[in-house]
Amino acid sequence: MKVIKTLISLSLCVIVFGGIEAQEKRLARADETFAKYAFVDARKIYLDVAEKGYTSSDLYKKIGDSYYFNGELEKSIDWYEKLMNEYSDDMDVEYLFRYSQSLKSIKRYDDADAIMEIFYKKTNTDKRAVYFVSTRDYLRFIEMQSGKFTLKKIDINSSASDYAPSFDNRGNLVFASSRSPYSSMSRIIHEWNEMPFLDLFISEVVEPDNELTQPKKIKGKINTKFHESSTSFSPDGQTVYFTRNNYTKRKIGSDTTGTVLLKLYRATLEGDKWKNIEELPFNGEEYSVAHPALTKDGKQLYFASDMPGAKGMSDLYKVDVLLDGTFGTPINLGDKINTEGRETFPYISDTGRLYFASDGHVGLGGLDIFVTVPEEEGFSIPYNIGRPVNSPDDDFSFVLNEMTKIGFFASNREGGKGNDDIYSFKQIEELITSCRQYVSGVVTDAESGVILSEADVLLLDEDGNEISRVASDAKGIYNFELECEKSYIIRALKNSYNPSEKLLVTNTALEYTHDVPLQLSKGGLQEQEVKPGDDLAKILDLQIIYFDLDKSFIRPDAEIELQKIIATMKQYPEIKIDVRSHTDSRAPDSYNMALSDRRAKSTIKYIVEKGGIDKSRLTGRGYGESALVNRCDNNAQCSEAEHQKNRRSEFILQK
Repeated sequence: MKVIKTLISLSLCVIVFGGIEAQEKRLARADETFAKYAFVDARKIYLDVAEKGYTSSDLYKKIGDSYYFNGELEKSIDWYEKLMNEYSDDMDVEYLFRYSQSLKSIKRYDDADAIMEIFYKKTNTDKRAVYFVSTRDYLRFIEMQSGKFTLKKIDINSSASDYAPSFDNRGNLVFASSRSPYSSMSRIIHEWNEMPFLDLFISEVVEPDNELTQPKKIKGKINTKFHESSTSFSPDGQTVYFTRNNYTKRKIGSDTTGTVLLKLYRATLEGDKWKNIEELPFNGEEYSVAHPALTKDGKQLYFASDMPGAKGMSDLYKVDVLLDGTFGTPINLGDKINTEGRETFPYISDTGRLYFASDGHVGLGGLDIFVTVPEEEGFSIPYNIGRPVNSPDDDFSFVLNEMTKIGFFASNREGGKGNDDIYSFKQIEELITSCRQYVSGVVTDAESGVILSEADVLLLDEDGNEISRVASDAKGIYNFELECEKSYIIRALKNSYNPSEKLLVTNTALEYTHDVPLQLSKGGLQEQEVKPGDDLAKILDLQIIYFDLDKSFIRPDAEIELQKIIATMKQYPEIKIDVRSHTDSRAPDSYNMALSDRRAKSTIKYIVEKGGIDKSRLTGRGYGESALVNRCDNNAQCSEAEHQKNRRSEFILQK
């Protein structure tokens, strides 16, 4: 039941087509229906037109979307594929994302990733693209996270749509269903997906096996002839927040296009019936608000909305519930949580963890469920909770009793009774909710490509201090576990080979393995004929240690090269080096001599302080512009790149 699941609005219009022969008129009428989200009605016309040989990018988009937004992602693939193959120049980047998501629904992950690569190149600032490129090995992380829940099918599901489970204050299960046997109104068919409208039902949870009793409609005035879904109950059980179509005081409301949107309402319990229904004040007539989730103390309400300021198709928000029953100002949960895609169905556990469904964060396909833990300010980055809860289909509306470890969620995966089914689960292992990243690679000979085993591979912090050390295995492989948002240096050492290093900067999107193959250049110092006066930078094939114009500080790109000098001096403790620094020809000669001397001292200071090298092994001074490497003297007109070559340091062997 994609209607309320995706937060896209619900159209309550009924449009009858007949007697229109011209394809253009039929398409215009179908477009009108489609704009109000009556996808099934519109689809019949689009498919008929397509079967008669009419093609256009808009037609392919509409047919693909009619399946995509009804959760039938596998059926959208052919149409998005046609769109990409025939109208790639007229293809909005959003359809690349939808195409990729649809491919995941049939587990074509390599193809889906290839489409996301294109998506990233076209819109590299989109959060969904950023998460993808920083989470390329997402399947491996999801596999690590998987197996922490056991699933159980439950008997209360119907052949219609059942989802949005929640607990009332007594632990009973309340959920939304479009099942028909329970309501005279249920024969009204919603044109979005030809399913009856949703009502709210309750099943008692019977101990000790957590069996569910036969569902009954909740009592009172909450259920109407329109949609009701997704509930959240106050700690005392006397107040319920719920989602409904824009239907207040027996009047249906719509936006300027005639589409009926979603709103949040609350009701209070009188006896055993829900009454006193009121609309929440931050609803709007031109946007939807849905899927309430109260904190344990009832002081904050989380929800999903596409209100002005939302970053994507739906964002997550929170609002304070004040003591007098009024509300504060809704606050967007921000970039860590919300993307340009869909974030929806929030749930706040008793320990403050936020679970939600998203297709913007990297997952297995469709909507996946993610968890994020409270931090000093806001929440951590979200973590995919893995299989078997998540699947290539839509998985959403997750709730968990943290005491019993029993919970429920909904999915439209294969094998269910209806359009959406509710599944029970038991958590058997803790989720990974700390920042983890892994670096691995293969050590090889740079010239022959031969795998090198038993090479020492060191993990260093950004100051060159050793954190960990491993030996490459028989396949030349090494690996380390890293922390978030830190800089590291990976150094490989082996007899008869020069040291080799790579700078690695981790980020916050950590669900991937960062592969760093290290290649060692054959021919170490012991096998080369070296003598005093040789430049160690040339022997080690270092990048030139450049300086910025009129500056003497060590640039980040120079640090990695200086770390190689440090590694060599540690490996060969008899080496002594003379550091010679130079400038370009601009500025007076005397000024350049002083500047180059500061650069030499800065370089020596770095090697001593960052590398722990004894200062007695280093000498150095500045040479100003007296040893230019090109024609760029005081009389020459040179480019910045040509001048840059003269701003350098050399490392001359003294012993």
